[in-house]
Amino acid sequence: MDLELIDILSVYNKLEPVIIFVLALIIFIVLREFVRKKFYSKVNTKKMRHNVTIFANLSTYIFVIIGAMAVLFSYTGNVFSIGLTAGLISAALGWALQRPITGIAAWIMVVIAKPFKIGDRIIIGGVRGDVSNITLTHIYMKEFGGTVGGEDISGRVIMVPNSVLFEKDMINYTLQDEYILDEVSFVTTFESNIEKTKDVSMRAVKKILNKIKDPSYKKFQKPYIRFNFQSSGIGVMVRYYVPADRRLEYSSKVTEEIFRNIKGEKSVEFAYPHTEIVYRKD
Repeated sequence: MDLELIDILSVYNKLEPVIIFVLALIIFIVLREFVRKKFYSKVNTKKMRHNVTIFANLSTYIFVIIGAMAVLFSYTGNVFSIGLTAGLISAALGWALQRPITGIAAWIMVVIAKPFKIGDRIIIGGVRGDVSNITLTHIYMKEFGGTVGGEDISGRVIMVPNSVLFEKDMINYTLQDEYILDEVSFVTTFESNIEKTKDVSMRAVKKILNKIKDPSYKKFQKPYIRFNFQSSGIGVMVRYYVPADRRLEYSSKVTEEIFRNIKGEKSVEFAYPHTEIVYRKD
């Protein structure tokens, strides 16, 4: 037999467990993506999409760990050697990779405690975004704001290390519900009819909110108004619940509708800082 062929077979025999593991991993990933897409096409809630993604990621990690142990066993031949080798490697890596290990601990915390899910709108430290994926090392967030004012999606994706979760404050817009309290505020003159102000404001906000067809929205408090005194007039704050990820959209529509209503009402006027000069005849 040719010497080169013998060398190739010898190398193959030595690497056979690794080659089998790599091929099995490729097949597993292809099947995982096929199944994940099938499930994604059937789920219709944010919680279910979160569970599907987390399960897909978790199954991959488990497959890699079991496969790596099988490869190691094929070379060492006994469980004791695997345990000893794994212990030595863990001790060495534990010191060198403290932050990645902290990140894995944070990932476990996210999977078990669920402080946020895929699809939630969150703020971690100064980073704001909608969670698009949660991996063993990073949280992927679709940034809102950032390149523009307000809370419109910027188009950028931010990757936040999981370890940051133990160091930064976190705000979840949608941990309990998909809706948050928002307000549109303006100032009317002291001469304005306050009852008319309430009427035109409530008509405007109800017209916009009536387009929300979600049955669960009925449990939230109805729109309401608060007033306060300001130097140039009466401050009006119209408050209402809206979907967290569409707050700016609804705020813009409510503002437009209130402006249109007040411009058509003679007994209500917007107040603004200005100076009047009065001439007196002595």
